[in-house]
Amino acid sequence: MDRDRGELVSSADGEVRGTQSFVRTLSECWSRPSLTLLEVLWRWTFGAPVALLLWHIGKRIFANTQLDASALEAMTVTRPLEAAQTLASAGALLLPPVLREAVWLVPLLLIAWVVWSTLGRTFVLRRADPELYVRLGTTMVLQLLRVAALAGAFALWLVSLHWAATTAVTRPLERGGEPNLVSYFALVIVGTLAVFALWAVVSWFLSIAPLLSMLRNLGIAASLSAALRLGEVKGKLVEINLVMGIVKIALLVLAMVFSATPLPFESVATPAFLNVWWTIVALLYFVASDFFHVARAVAYLKLWGAYEPQSISGPRNGSEAQVSSEGARQTSLRP
Repeated sequence: MDRDRGELVSSADGEVRGTQSFVRTLSECWSRPSLTLLEVLWRWTFGAPVALLLWHIGKRIFANTQLDASALEAMTVTRPLEAAQTLASAGALLLPPVLREAVWLVPLLLIAWVVWSTLGRTFVLRRADPELYVRLGTTMVLQLLRVAALAGAFALWLVSLHWAATTAVTRPLERGGEPNLVSYFALVIVGTLAVFALWAVVSWFLSIAPLLSMLRNLGIAASLSAALRLGEVKGKLVEINLVMGIVKIALLVLAMVFSATPLPFESVATPAFLNVWWTIVALLYFVASDFFHVARAVAYLKLWGAYEPQSISGPRNGSEAQVSSEGARQTSLRP
């Protein structure tokens, strides 16, 4: 325990820094590619069938909807208002059939995701630390709570988009003026970043609760209670969550940049080449995202191992002696 904790401790202030431990964890996860491969495996075995299902349903909806294809093809960024009106008309036609499909599809996919992600994440964490407890039922419920909270964050984001559109577009048009598109996009960017940062700050306990249930063999209520009583570890978890938010934004920006790289050579690049290029960029983005998801979970494990004896009280699986002995083993990844 002392040796592993010393690897995380800053020589300047003697405290474990969230970003410092996270960078070290990235290096360790990079040296253990099997963790990322397992993460990719369980995510893609769920995502690929779901993508095919959505593609099939989308094709059926488009085939049964009378859309003005010529108007959609004529859209251009140089005439944003006309493009917005065209999209609004298409959306009004597509919304009813989409909602009819969503009534049965969304609950089905939600339940499937909760079950499959619990199994997959448990498998990955057990690979990182074989001595973790298996708490599938507890982890499923906690995962469902996190998904519900994430849905609330998306709802808040949509509300912010509606407010931005009302402020910068709708109200000026009602007064007979011109919409302020620069203001609209500025409000959208600021609102998106605000919701993103808010989620990173408040969602840490929903991410650590399933880990605590596996680390300490706890139930649902006990895991949530323990997640809210982590003492000084809270700041470290929030710090790592914020870093993960920045990393996700950076990955998305890099994906968009690489996707646009061939566009200046569009006169010589064939559509087939562009499709292959965009597919490769998308796959690399998803693999990188999966790697950082693994690194965050492992960083949580290492922080818990470094701080547990000082900041988390209570027996693990009914034994005080187990807390100190098993807290020591949680600190490092198993080779």
